[in-house]
Amino acid sequence: MASADTVVSGRSHQSPRRHHNRWIQLTIGIICMGLVANLQYAWTLFVVPMDAKHHWGQAAIQTAFTIFIVTETWLVPVEGWLVDKFGPRPVVIGGSICAAIGWVIDAHATSLIHLYIAAVVAGVGAGCVYGTCVGTALKWFPDKRGLAAGLTAAGFGAGAAVTVIPISNMIQSSGYESAFMFFGIFQGVCIFVLALMLVRPKPPANIVPAKRVVSTKIDYTTAQMVRSPLFWVLYAMFVCVAAGGVIATAQFGPIAKEYGFAKMPVTLLGVTLPLLAMTLSIDNMCNGFTRPLCGFISDKIGRENTMFIIFLGEGVALLGLMQFGHNPYMFMLFAAMTFLCWGEIFSIFPATCADTFGSKYAAANAGTLYTAKGTASMLVPLASVLASLGSWNTVFIVCAITSIAAGLCAKFVLAPMRKRWIENTVTQTAANEQSINASLQTGSVQ
Repeated sequence: MASADTVVSGRSHQSPRRHHNRWIQLTIGIICMGLVANLQYAWTLFVVPMDAKHHWGQAAIQTAFTIFIVTETWLVPVEGWLVDKFGPRPVVIGGSICAAIGWVIDAHATSLIHLYIAAVVAGVGAGCVYGTCVGTALKWFPDKRGLAAGLTAAGFGAGAAVTVIPISNMIQSSGYESAFMFFGIFQGVCIFVLALMLVRPKPPANIVPAKRVVSTKIDYTTAQMVRSPLFWVLYAMFVCVAAGGVIATAQFGPIAKEYGFAKMPVTLLGVTLPLLAMTLSIDNMCNGFTRPLCGFISDKIGRENTMFIIFLGEGVALLGLMQFGHNPYMFMLFAAMTFLCWGEIFSIFPATCADTFGSKYAAANAGTLYTAKGTASMLVPLASVLASLGSWNTVFIVCAITSIAAGLCAKFVLAPMRKRWIENTVTQTAANEQSINASLQTGSVQ
């Protein structure tokens, strides 16, 4: 009988280990991220058709995009807290339902109010999925945080590349309402099914962090984190770099239309598409590719060194768009470079946050830092206003300067601040251990 119990017990322990493999959990998170990506990255395809039908004005329609980004990002700390408390499964299930409902409302919207309500609902859904998947990846992989966060964020960056062409084709053939309806329900159902397989992170024991990455040994709560000046340096840098990419994401459609080549046929590798659709596909692939690549590089050479190189690259790419963007092929090239140097913020910043403030509250902490994307999104309508008053050159110059400034800040401000922070945590941990040992020794003597 004891033998049978032992066998049953052995099976019950082996099965969960197979199902809870951290690479399998990471893969599920990546797929969920890809499915929810269209809520942001395919939005620009709907702006012009909606304006053509309802004449609401592109600036008013883009306000819905801002509402979506703000809702998606600023609620992530709450969603991260729910993940830390209840686990990833219920949060992602809720996100799948909201993601589907958001686009269904968009499909039937007859006023801007409907559009804005849909943006809130879809933003909640995207935030639930994004915050959960990134937060749990940081917990599963304390030894490869840059790579894990990068692969997860790559799903969000590159996921839309697979479906942006079908969505564009459906808009052309059946109308934007059908595209909203079909892809909204399809994405929501797929995420719901995948969410059922998510489990609480249980990383293997005795994991050693990457050699070039300095990590804290203390787990800081979100309240403790936001009281640190170091957090606000990270936050300001995130806003500066995110602004350029968020503006580009929302405005590439209108920019290409204004420049007169949005529908120009372009052939690449035997595939012919309108220039805007081809550009968006390439951009999304670059956006996804750079996240695991730069996350992996940051595990090897350090977070701040990677930030310095890539943030300067984004500034150069934006200046290239300003100088050469009126040429359709240069527009495609520098747009791709912009995304190649922008998307990595969604792997490096969460990894840096977990390195600095610990793993235990990583979902809530990384979610709080992620709200910087929402802050950056508030500049999207401002960019449209600046463009209408002057030209897109002003927008590109401002975004380039802020990105370059963030790169310099990473090297000469953030790096020494984080070094001092980690050294202080090591000292504090050693003092705590000495205090505990002294107490134990006193107790044994008594």
